[in-house]
Amino acid sequence: MLKYLAKKIVGTKNERELKKIRPLVDKVNALEASTQALSDDELKAKTIEFRERYAAGESLDDLMPEAFAVVREASVRTTGMRHFDVQLIGGAVLHAGNIAEMKTGEGKTLVATLPVYLNALSGKGVHVITVNDYLAKRDSEWMGKIYRFLGLEVGVIVHGLTDEERKAAYGADITYGTNNELGFDYLRDNMKFRIEDYVQREHNFAIVDEVDSILIDEARTPLIISGPAEVSTDDYYRADKVVRQLQEGEHFNIDEKSRNTVLTEPGVKQAEALLGIENLYDVSNMKLLHHVNQSLKAHHNYQRDIHYMVDEDGKVVIVDEFTGRVLEGRRYSDGLHQAIEAKEQVPIERENQTLATITYQNYFRLYSKLAGMTGTADTEAAEFKKIYDLEVAVIPTNVPMQRIDNTDKVYRTKDEKFAAVIEEIREAHQKGQPCLVGTISVESSEYLSNLLKKAKIKHNVLNAKNHAHEATIIADAGKQGAVTIATNMAGRGTDIKLGEGVLELGGLHIVGTERHESRRIDNQLRGRSGRQGDPGSSQFFLSLEDDLMRIFGGDRIKNLMDRFGMQEGEPIEHTLVNRAIENAQKKVENYHFEVRKHLLEYDDVMNQQRQIIYTYRREILGGEGVDGMVEERIDQILHDIFQLSIPAVGYTQDVKQEELSESFRYYFSFAPDFGRFDDTAKVTEVREGLRAQVFEVLHRKEEEIGKERFFALKRYFLLNIIDTAWKDNLLSMDRLKEGIGLRSYGQKNPLTEYKREAFELFENMMSRIKEETVVILFKVEIAKEEEPPSLQDAASVPEARNRAERRRQQKKAQKSTPAANALCPCGSGVKYKLCCGAN
Repeated sequence: MLKYLAKKIVGTKNERELKKIRPLVDKVNALEASTQALSDDELKAKTIEFRERYAAGESLDDLMPEAFAVVREASVRTTGMRHFDVQLIGGAVLHAGNIAEMKTGEGKTLVATLPVYLNALSGKGVHVITVNDYLAKRDSEWMGKIYRFLGLEVGVIVHGLTDEERKAAYGADITYGTNNELGFDYLRDNMKFRIEDYVQREHNFAIVDEVDSILIDEARTPLIISGPAEVSTDDYYRADKVVRQLQEGEHFNIDEKSRNTVLTEPGVKQAEALLGIENLYDVSNMKLLHHVNQSLKAHHNYQRDIHYMVDEDGKVVIVDEFTGRVLEGRRYSDGLHQAIEAKEQVPIERENQTLATITYQNYFRLYSKLAGMTGTADTEAAEFKKIYDLEVAVIPTNVPMQRIDNTDKVYRTKDEKFAAVIEEIREAHQKGQPCLVGTISVESSEYLSNLLKKAKIKHNVLNAKNHAHEATIIADAGKQGAVTIATNMAGRGTDIKLGEGVLELGGLHIVGTERHESRRIDNQLRGRSGRQGDPGSSQFFLSLEDDLMRIFGGDRIKNLMDRFGMQEGEPIEHTLVNRAIENAQKKVENYHFEVRKHLLEYDDVMNQQRQIIYTYRREILGGEGVDGMVEERIDQILHDIFQLSIPAVGYTQDVKQEELSESFRYYFSFAPDFGRFDDTAKVTEVREGLRAQVFEVLHRKEEEIGKERFFALKRYFLLNIIDTAWKDNLLSMDRLKEGIGLRSYGQKNPLTEYKREAFELFENMMSRIKEETVVILFKVEIAKEEEPPSLQDAASVPEARNRAERRRQQKKAQKSTPAANALCPCGSGVKYKLCCGAN
């Protein structure tokens, strides 16, 4: 009661925040007349003036009212569109680094021009991130008219650009691009061998369009760059053949909620018999067990034309379950994609090993300031705050909403439901009212399309199979008599404008054929209707056989239908049903949030390691501190050697000389000269003297090879050793993550165990980097006429190792064979008979 009264007196938090922005709107409006009076040249000159004032110490907040007024006037002159007051509010929300929830048709694309222009004045670059290449191109050209008129450069990042084109686009004041392209460019940059080849610059400010789709829906799948691993494809076909002969209920059970399938005891025995092995759980058969489990998931948890499609080239491509679009270049990990390829009897691409990876959460947290806009964010406000520290502000519509949202109609079976859907479409079509029909899968859209063909109702279909024509199909969806079936995307980023005479017919009618797991997707479908105060309506049709109802809420609703005595073909419409459906959706949303949070918790461990490695690479490529890194690694190794072989106090005779000599031969390829120390020399002098001998050898090698060439070698080896070790570490981390869940059976927290073991792996990796760098640098030999390997052409450390080894073998061949118990001349520090002599 007190909370209700407080809201009545002081308003909701959202209302209070919007009230604070109102004075800004008044200032912008007050500047409108004077801004309109400026000539084109005077208006363009404002950008130079603002930049000079920013450089002189004025903040972007100080410049905001004038900058917004200038953008509004530039928009009127270049596009014919004038920002509404509510759009100015939206612009201020975005500039503050928050999320603006604005209904469909309220002009989010235009709203973004205000904060984009303002933040571009800093010269640090602004990224505008969209969900597909079409929108990135369209918006960069459409809104680019405003920016270019005001003297700013605009770039666009889409699939298929060269590195030179990408670098130019990122170097512009404003860069449009897709989330995939920007994320992959970041990973690719950090795999390059020259700093000048990096295409991205600092991550200053980003505005994410359809922010809920990118930061919530797609955040369950990390971005991964991978290379082929040495794994045979035969095991996938073998496992697939076995799984096809297993029976549900007897040999395996399907868990639809967690999307998993598990073998029963009889199933294990049957699989062992079919595979011809005694124990599937034997250590030697663990890989085969993994393939069987993945094949089970491929057959029973992943459905064609729902979770994936087979394209015209016979390739398995993932369908984004939230947007209905094909996820270009993405593959299921951990052998699942190969299992699906075996299931579909298409060529299997070799399993890949991770070379670089990052989650969307950690990529977008690289930005100094992040903002977003969408029509549906408020339902996920808690997640935006927790993961990204983003507040959601709901912006009021420019004109009051008139759309009528009818209560859901629930039927017993899918056949009854689709019969009612066809009848609903027929009624609207006969009177000329356009219909947008939403489905949740490609399969469902094609089934409905066949029903409409039988009913002789002309229609268009928009799904992952023809998403290239999305804009054209959506542009026609508001015309009189139009019927459009859309899979989960319903024209994202493209408004449905009503044709002539449609307003009088009641506007666009939305027909939902099923409830999605997320309320936001349903709201996005509804949001296509009723834009800018237009009339409109929506009606959802459900059945107890729908996945959401069956898995999460069917029993309760079925009991309600039985209680009300509903007959076949008769729907139930009741607030209790709507509440039950909403609760089911909330359950699924919470489940997916936990999945994303779980992914992020594990990636946060990786992210700390990634930042260290990427910083190292940048420093090496920049040439800064390379000598310092080498010196630091030598000193670390010397410290370890001295700890074992030289006491804390004492004299030369107390030093373990033979042990120390062996270590020096291994790490530095020479035996120390103890003759330089007399017996009265203290151990501190011995340490300093031995360190001096190490650096004498290093400097002598530098003089022999040449200072510049030796520096190039140091950079080359440092970089390649880090890259090889990092790649191996990623593989180890993947394997660690696979089995870490089993620790819970031992009453241990898997995440805590993962953090501990990941730290150990990283420590071992850093130790390996330190040792290999020193060992190779002291062993490498290069002829004066031979060019040192370049960073650009660097492929792997083994090349350098092989080159050095060949030289050692050539030199060794020229010498007489040493005694069996003498130290091997190759410099390993091991006896000849146990090293090269063993061959």
